[in-house]
Amino acid sequence: MEHYAIFQQIPVIGAIAGPRLDNDKLYRYSYSTEVRLNRPTGSTRGNTGFRISSDVDISLVWRNPQIQDEQLLRLQISNVQVESAGKRSRKNNIFHGSSAESILGKVRLEALQRPFMVLWKMGKIRSLYAHKAEPATIKNLKRGVASMLMMQLKSGKMSEADASGKCLVEYKATKDQVIRTKHLDTCKTQEMGFTTHSPVLGISGKSTSETVITLENGIIKSADVEETHILSINARHKAATKVLSRQSLTLKKIEVGPTEVAGKDVASVVKSLDDKHMSVGVMVEKVKTKCKGCPNLMDTWKAVRSQLEPESLSKAEGPRSFLALLHSLRKASKSEILTVLRNCSKTVLPQLVDAVTSAQTPSSHSAILEFLDFSKKEGLVLQERFLYACGFASHPTETMLQSLLDLAQGKIGSTEIKESIVIIMGALLRKLCLKGACALPTVLKVKEMLLAGPDSTQMESEVLMYLLALKNALLPEGVPVLAKYAESEVGAFSTIAITALQRYDPQLITPEVKKTLNRIYHQNKHIYEKNVRAAAADVIMSSSPSYMEVKNLLLSIGHLPHEMNKYMLSKVQDILRFEMPACKLVRQVMKDMASHNYDRFSKTGSSSAFSGFMARTADVTCTYNLDILYSGSGVLRRSNMNIYGQSNNAFLHGLQVTIEAQGLESLIAATPDEGEEELESFAGMSALLFDVQLRPVTFFKGYSDLMSKMFSISGDPISVVKGLILLTDHSQVIPLQSGLRTSAEFQGGLAIDISGGMEFSLWYRESKTSVNNRGALVVIGNVTVDTGFVSAGVEVGFETEATLDFITTVQFSEYPFLVCMQMDKTTFPFRETVSKQEKLPSGQTFSLKRSRDQLVPGSEFPLHQENSNMCKKVFEQAW
Repeated sequence: MEHYAIFQQIPVIGAIAGPRLDNDKLYRYSYSTEVRLNRPTGSTRGNTGFRISSDVDISLVWRNPQIQDEQLLRLQISNVQVESAGKRSRKNNIFHGSSAESILGKVRLEALQRPFMVLWKMGKIRSLYAHKAEPATIKNLKRGVASMLMMQLKSGKMSEADASGKCLVEYKATKDQVIRTKHLDTCKTQEMGFTTHSPVLGISGKSTSETVITLENGIIKSADVEETHILSINARHKAATKVLSRQSLTLKKIEVGPTEVAGKDVASVVKSLDDKHMSVGVMVEKVKTKCKGCPNLMDTWKAVRSQLEPESLSKAEGPRSFLALLHSLRKASKSEILTVLRNCSKTVLPQLVDAVTSAQTPSSHSAILEFLDFSKKEGLVLQERFLYACGFASHPTETMLQSLLDLAQGKIGSTEIKESIVIIMGALLRKLCLKGACALPTVLKVKEMLLAGPDSTQMESEVLMYLLALKNALLPEGVPVLAKYAESEVGAFSTIAITALQRYDPQLITPEVKKTLNRIYHQNKHIYEKNVRAAAADVIMSSSPSYMEVKNLLLSIGHLPHEMNKYMLSKVQDILRFEMPACKLVRQVMKDMASHNYDRFSKTGSSSAFSGFMARTADVTCTYNLDILYSGSGVLRRSNMNIYGQSNNAFLHGLQVTIEAQGLESLIAATPDEGEEELESFAGMSALLFDVQLRPVTFFKGYSDLMSKMFSISGDPISVVKGLILLTDHSQVIPLQSGLRTSAEFQGGLAIDISGGMEFSLWYRESKTSVNNRGALVVIGNVTVDTGFVSAGVEVGFETEATLDFITTVQFSEYPFLVCMQMDKTTFPFRETVSKQEKLPSGQTFSLKRSRDQLVPGSEFPLHQENSNMCKKVFEQAW
């Protein structure tokens, strides 16, 4: 997309010369640049944007006596017009009746029409000279005009800089035409943005740039640039924006021009012509735009706070208000943020803490650390909300990790908060390492602390804390540590260590680690709890198992505790039915009748493992699995629900909710299973959300705590995580070759409430576990071109509200006991929106907004037929 010179090709013996301008000539061109914004599939009539057109006079000022292809050119823009980029009715045309001066203002227009100079060598812009005090937008537009002169007269590839940055450029040259293709994915620009670490939740971009230059008698007759940028949300590619930028330079006539100036070098010539001219660089510079009449933080807060009350969070208004507040917080100072925090009601304060932490600016982070007092037990909810928001941070910094390290080493009023700090440090460690920051001093310090942590303490709770942190960090160096604790005789250590290993890339599960897992499953050294053995089997089967490993697992079925036999059988059947990676090997092993026979594959019981699809679209595949393991007495031992997202070969562990219970057999006069005779009564719940393991919560621990809670079957569920999460966060400035800057902001806010409970009734001989997920999601993508004197933008988005419940009812009044699992998704609304806007400083605005609503029917996710039969019996008895 450039306009190439107004010059003549003069051959040099033995080489191809660059383009040159003739002496004493003035080349008058017509020039235009326009930008159009829309959806990629939108009609051209739906474009929003503007066009700037003018004349451009170019003449030779000076030629290097030693290097003829090094020339100083003078360029002057005149006859400027600003208009709509598309056809618009007079009513909707905000540019109608406006002059260039009324739109740009007198100062900007004078600056734009002030001559500037470029050093042009072999067709490349080496320097641009302009008044340094000119507005950045004006200098950028001049850079856009100068970039039209970038060219070369022979084919080839090279890296070169123009207004849009330093990029790899490919030239294809013929006698009368040069095609310049810019590989925009290689461009290095002045402004760095950020994006969500998970591609499943992120943004995809596709960009093209091509300039076609036509020559006539060695002179540029025309140059036309077309540049496109498409940004789309990976989870829904229909929610996308397109930026189309065009430039055109056309020769009108050649006249008698100024005489060439004599001089030894460029600097002295430039100074002699205008001593205010300075080299200002060829790449687009940052522009600070002041938003007139825009609300400040307090104004925004007053407008949205009622939508952030707890009862509003399950509605789309909650996350929508969260995103509006987030944008305002990112522009606010520390003192402004503290003022809002200190004048907030108690009910809304947790949501405000979510937003302030999610803003991830130096001001917001400093403000929230000053506001919260971790030395006091009071404020535990706010402290934990801050820590979870740090864990979900889209682009954490070393400063954020250092602040958590400082907190961990300081005075903390609550042991639960100390545990959460260390666990979340593991999550930050992983995100920093994923973006190549693993060698930062603070990262190295925290890495060392977490790896040494489990062996540095004798307290069981602290060992668990470090193991959970390692589960978040997923350090390759953590594999041996986790393998060691997997063989621990403390069941809680083993379970966490093994489930942590399951999150690793199978390539990191070495033969030594596999031997450890096989020893655990087959109990070669110690007797292990069922849930520990089941977890070990899961990792073996998901980590490229060998033929013998699979065969030994199958041969064990029939020699395990009763319910574990059924669990392992169900697991094998699920691998085959859902065609998991190990399925081919399992089928191969099952050809051996010793491994696959009626006796082995006819084991009964209530434990199960099942996987299925929640959603399959062109953009994303969402799967779930439910694993439930019971004790021989019918009491739940472990319930594990996972939801995964996959998009463009990227994988996201969206949710894991695990409920564990132990030591409850004495209540119903049952005999505990092997290895579980001495277990303390306990029930608890653990959640992993968007690849971040959270601190587990306890329903009850110990016999006395259990006795106080077991007589009620209607206890309220315990909240595991509740709050606002910045799910998608992408910020990018795209410098166009025209000198205009496109700002892209894509954010997705999720209001979530995950709760769970375990209810137990001796009277009814019934237990019930529930996992309740409530959520509202709003994703908004905004692309804007703002010059300070005119702005145009397009916004796309979608929103939804959903509920997902997983309930397991067990009736153990007789054997075999009855188990019914239900996983229900309610009918939920889905809305897509698109809006477009153009605005002038005078306040004239054109806006258009459209939306489409639909209801997505609810459903009960299918589980295995055996479960359906059991549910009928349970509900028949209940009736």
